[in-house]
Amino acid sequence: MIFDKLKKLDIVFDSPEVDCPPVFSSGDVVSGRVVLDLSGESRVDSLKLHAEGFAKVHWTESRSAGSSTAYTQNYSDEVEYLNRREVLLQADNGEITVLPAGRHEFPFSFQLPEETLVTSFEGKHGSIRYWVKVKLHRPWTTVKKIKKEFTVIEPIDINTPALLAPQAGTKDKMARAWYRNFGQVSVTAKIDRKGYTPGEVIPVFAEFDNSTSRSIVPKAYITQTQTFIARGTMKQKRSVVATLCGDIVGARCRETWHGRAIKIPPVGPSILQCRIIKVEYMLKVCVDVPGTSKLCLELPLVIGTIPLHPFGSRTSSVSSQYSVNLEWLRMAIPEQPEPPPDYSSVVTEEEAEQRNNAVTPQPAEDLSGILERPLMAFVQEFRFRPPPVYSEVTEHFMYVFIYLFIYLFRTCKEMK
Repeated sequence: MIFDKLKKLDIVFDSPEVDCPPVFSSGDVVSGRVVLDLSGESRVDSLKLHAEGFAKVHWTESRSAGSSTAYTQNYSDEVEYLNRREVLLQADNGEITVLPAGRHEFPFSFQLPEETLVTSFEGKHGSIRYWVKVKLHRPWTTVKKIKKEFTVIEPIDINTPALLAPQAGTKDKMARAWYRNFGQVSVTAKIDRKGYTPGEVIPVFAEFDNSTSRSIVPKAYITQTQTFIARGTMKQKRSVVATLCGDIVGARCRETWHGRAIKIPPVGPSILQCRIIKVEYMLKVCVDVPGTSKLCLELPLVIGTIPLHPFGSRTSSVSSQYSVNLEWLRMAIPEQPEPPPDYSSVVTEEEAEQRNNAVTPQPAEDLSGILERPLMAFVQEFRFRPPPVYSEVTEHFMYVFIYLFIYLFRTCKEMK
């Protein structure tokens, strides 16, 4: 029978590396070939290719319309990013094409849109996918289809002024329990920039002032928030991707973090340009106060794809009012750190009440796998002097250069 003559129908992308799926971005050319393997002579109407790319979201919520009436509300939306069609095989006069037995390859090539695409993503309530679909039409038989996805990663360069700018903040709270004040707790924290890439270490500079009569426990978390939007309604999924636990700060004591390290795990980049799906990251510096709710200070993060230029941090410190000079000294991150806690363990009671979620127990205190070695740093907020302005350094070297030139000139003149 004719359908038995088709042994194989496959899509093969051109890739610079063997056994490595290609990755594309806006403006790139996607090329490859459609492989058709026939066991015998076969009649073909057409062979067509369709490349598509969509961001889609969907979820349902239960609603109540009365004491005994309930219904399900559906929320869905989509955004199209790619739509390309190409005919790989079809006779001009509409006649049937007869292909002999054997292997046949049909090359294809198309360019992705120049405008910014969105990075491929898979989430609980939505996805961003790109694929190539091929349809083989033959007389008196069903259409044979094959579909293969490819990855798009839009570059995010963290070497920009906005992402090189330091992030800092201060927050305080009065600890109360049963209408009794225990004193005030304050947190001041800073990181040297907003943009990082997976695998990097974030040095956290923080100061915890415990004016209460109870001990407190400082911690830091990196959280990921996935936001899905449809019909003016949002659905969010939050999770903790990395954690850092500090030492207990006794009553009426102060603790300072001189660059305690928290490593960014292999996570996807931030997605900020999609209308219906967003992926955002945050560094939370929190304090556990026994008998009362948490105190959390949030610093925004952007996870990029292009790592920091060797001179990026220097440019950042000169161009901003904050000054950070980091020196990495034999830092080693454990290969198998302990898993992070659930997101619900780091939200405050006020946040939990707003989201109607119960507060889950706190994570275990044993976080010895997290690196807590200090870094050599100079932080203006913590009373350290900033490095000299770039123009001052340049002027100093100019004087040295002029002096050296005059000395060499006189030496050569005396030798003559």
